Amino acid sequence: MKKFRKINKITKIAEVYNSKFLNVFEIFYETKLGNQKKWIVASRKNLSKYKKMLFKEESIKIDAVLIAAIDESRDSLVLIKEFRMPINDYVYSLPAGLIDEGEDIYIAAKREMKEETGLELYDIDENSSCKKSFASVGMSDESLALVYGKARGEISTELQEESEIIESIYVDKKMAKEILSSDVNIDIKAWLVLKEFVRL
Repeated sequence: MKKFRKINKITKIAEVYNSKFLNVFEIFYETKLGNQKKWIVASRKNLSKYKKMLFKEESIKIDAVLIAAIDESRDSLVLIKEFRMPINDYVYSLPAGLIDEGEDIYIAAKREMKEETGLELYDIDENSSCKKSFASVGMSDESLALVYGKARGEISTELQEESEIIESIYVDKKMAKEILSSDVNIDIKAWLVLKEFVRL
């Protein structure tokens, strides 16, 4: 694959805010025309790990996993309707969660599926799964894996965290088309998976 030339030179990185799950950095850089600019970045990494990733001293470690799972007995995709603070409202999305340090993406997908929905993720399709992607590189370095598989069991909220308000739902193709044609809050990744699902 063709390599792109680097045209901006980073001159400084400053930490603006840090917490357990989210950090904010300012990147100062020189443009290809020699002008000084600044970019604000949100990251799951601390400053040290962010710098190592940025300057290619370490490979990119995947931050989170999303799960696209079908329950064959219902011919339905498993989605969640979750309350999210940044929009103070509910949004349709895929079951998802952060990957623990050193955790394999497929183990993380099974764990998160169980925690968020109560369902078991099995028969994972590694060939169809996306091992590394980015959700919003204009403002964040957050990296995601999208894991495809099958789901079985009974929906439960028993393992959800106190701050999570999640309703798990089975979406058949009729409902998928209704969601896609409605003016609802939906995560773009869930929207793309729904589009794929209705074409199957």
